[in-house]
Amino acid sequence: MVFFENMGLFNLTWEMLVMWIVGFLLIYFAVAKNYEPLLLLPIGFGVLLANLPMTGLMMVDEGLIWRVYQLGIKWEVFPPLIFLGLGALTDFGPLLSQPKLIFLGAAAQVGVYITFFTAFEIGFDMQEAATIAIIGGADGPTTIFLAAHLAPHMIGACAVAAYSYMALVPIIQPPIMKLLTSETERKIRMTKGRKVTALEKVCFPVVAALVIILIVPASAPLISMFMLGNLFRESKVVDRLSDTAQNSLMNIVTIFLGLSVGATMSADTFLKKDVIFIFCLGLFAFMISTASGILMAKGMNLALKNKINPLIGAAGVSAVPMAARVVQKVGAEADKKNYLLMFAMGPNIAGVIGTVIAAGIFLTMLK
Repeated sequence: MVFFENMGLFNLTWEMLVMWIVGFLLIYFAVAKNYEPLLLLPIGFGVLLANLPMTGLMMVDEGLIWRVYQLGIKWEVFPPLIFLGLGALTDFGPLLSQPKLIFLGAAAQVGVYITFFTAFEIGFDMQEAATIAIIGGADGPTTIFLAAHLAPHMIGACAVAAYSYMALVPIIQPPIMKLLTSETERKIRMTKGRKVTALEKVCFPVVAALVIILIVPASAPLISMFMLGNLFRESKVVDRLSDTAQNSLMNIVTIFLGLSVGATMSADTFLKKDVIFIFCLGLFAFMISTASGILMAKGMNLALKNKINPLIGAAGVSAVPMAARVVQKVGAEADKKNYLLMFAMGPNIAGVIGTVIAAGIFLTMLK
């Protein structure tokens, strides 16, 4: 009798079954639709594990996944390691060749701040509002990092929202891009920036880390690892470290990050009306960020001799390189010989830095 009482089968609730559907949907989108599979697949499986009764996987001080969660997310290990790999994958050349493009990455953060005040006005506290707002940057690791500090109970919902919108960039952004630009603007061919020297590429991550961290110290965990990874890449003397950061280490961390985030999505924390608001506000933030980047490019063109194609402003969100690819696709629809990808990578990279700075500002003010 005791055996049957301790079987998970006899301890299932309807709420757990609903969460199974959520988990299966995430796995379906990852496998069948190829939507951010590297994260949504382990997150989806983590959701299933979190809603299996009697396992103790998330039991405080004892559960296997709880320990992974504590080490990786609560103690700020996984997101910075992801940024180490991202830095090793990133070429700052497009940004350094045309530094003015950094303003497009900064403008795209407008959606983050507008959503912060909107979420606060509709009833979320300031910590929760900041966590929701950062989804607008379309940067999963930064969202998880900020949520772990300010609103741990929202990590699962916010992470899924952030990665979902990253995956849906090709669907969400084009209508906004076409609405805010004319066909003539979409056909603008940009002039090639200056050639960036190897010395500049080596110096930039060092100088950027010092400047950004001195201004916003709370951004140090992410910015320091991001710039260190880039220094590995550009120094050309530690290829083994650069390769490890880009591949093996990043893959291992991604597995445990996704699994532990998914495991926070138990029925009692996810099945709340607030989750609907999180997804809606996250989408609102992402759309405003896209629009503000485009409008900034149009505004800059009023003072520039060499015009910027306003489409690249949409790449100011942190979804690297998806947003830049969407810019290329929409631009090519207007002019097949217009190559915008490398130009779009400038604001795309600036957007990553901008979102981390925004998260650092929220941490400084609200923690």
